[in-house]
Amino acid sequence: MKSSLVDIADAIRSGQCSAQTALETSLDEIARHNAVVNAFVLVDEEGARQAANAIDTEIGKGGDPGPLTGVPIGVKDLREDCYDLPRRNGSLFDKAAEPATCDSPLIARLRSAGAVIVGKTATAEYGLDGVTHTLAHGTTRNPWNLQKTPSGSSGGSSAAVSAGMVPMAVGSDGFGSVRCPASFTGLIGLKPSLGRLPRVNGFGDTGTPGFLTTTVGDTARCMDIGSGPEDRDRMTLPALDIRYEDLIETLDVSGLRVVWSTDLGYAPVEVEVAEVCERAARQLVESAGLTLVSDQFSCTNAYVAWNALAAVGLRKDFEARGLLPDKLHALSPGPASFIEKYAYRDNARLNEYQQTVKQLEREVADLFARTDVLITPTAGCVAYAAEGPLPETIAGKDASQTNGEPFTGIGSIAWNPSVSVPAGMSRDGLPIGLLITVKRHRDDIALRLARLCEQVNPWPLHPNGY
Repeated sequence: MKSSLVDIADAIRSGQCSAQTALETSLDEIARHNAVVNAFVLVDEEGARQAANAIDTEIGKGGDPGPLTGVPIGVKDLREDCYDLPRRNGSLFDKAAEPATCDSPLIARLRSAGAVIVGKTATAEYGLDGVTHTLAHGTTRNPWNLQKTPSGSSGGSSAAVSAGMVPMAVGSDGFGSVRCPASFTGLIGLKPSLGRLPRVNGFGDTGTPGFLTTTVGDTARCMDIGSGPEDRDRMTLPALDIRYEDLIETLDVSGLRVVWSTDLGYAPVEVEVAEVCERAARQLVESAGLTLVSDQFSCTNAYVAWNALAAVGLRKDFEARGLLPDKLHALSPGPASFIEKYAYRDNARLNEYQQTVKQLEREVADLFARTDVLITPTAGCVAYAAEGPLPETIAGKDASQTNGEPFTGIGSIAWNPSVSVPAGMSRDGLPIGLLITVKRHRDDIALRLARLCEQVNPWPLHPNGY
């Protein structure tokens, strides 16, 4: 779809367009592109048409279904439940999952605001891969280059939005799984402060839902709808008396202190990625009246530590379900490798990893005691092969301890809001993302800075041909 979420919703609410028309446009785009891109793994045409019809009927009676009136959206097929649709987690193990009996809290809020659920988008199996390539659903491809990955684990959501199938798709981010897909497909990808959006179904202590959109205004509207406390999630934050959709245009960020880091002191980064991102960062600093401080920030690399701790927890869950050790072969290549590589570390090593994660938390806390904003590339490289594997060498350097995702773990481990915005394009025509991470709970600052980036560095909504 060529219009933004905000434009579509506002047009339907004002009578310029119908929800049915918006939905049929979305379904047409899915029919045109999904066989190749493989963004949606389930399309609920009947349910979506019923929902769109109900919205048009309500508008016809003078009602207002809400700020997402008639907007077709996709939902990542991991953790978030949609009523009457199965949640299969990208896995053969869950291929026979029963339809959900209710919406998850976030999906219920979006639906109550008028969103039309078109279907489920592809995910890396159980969210355990930097590509979206599974035995259950095949390979999801990047609309900017079909040989490349839209990243993972929210690759189906990023591909669906980038290809214009829907203007917004829900994702989830435990270590970069919204932000890296946004970077690889030229989208806005916010990982909010932990607790800003309600969570269910095993997000762990770093994971949160997020949104993939083409504009910052779209993300802001979704945050206004989705934010707020939820009794089923004891980690949700209190409601705020603010409106993100207003603050992205009005919040005064002049004078905020900014640290730029090319590599955090350890990350291998492609030269072109570093150059494009530093140029975009300096444009933002100048246009927003920020203060660039001289702070050679370097921090602990917790990539392996976090992966190992997550893998051990997953291994125990799989063992309890009777899936390991005998059914490892039924896992997709990336997750199977993840389990083999990380899930069987001894207790002494796991204790070291826990201390590594705690050390990074302290370092990030110290950083934000002396500054307000950290800007880095979103990823260490541009999109790589759609089927994987993850890169082990970047810019001629060993990347086995970071793969392509050395930067996003900071916001996850320390619970900081963090947003990826388009910074520019590689010489090969692939999007490059800039990562803005701010103080905990200041999602408003992250979104305002993302909006300023958007204004100073306009970006096409979709690649050519979509």
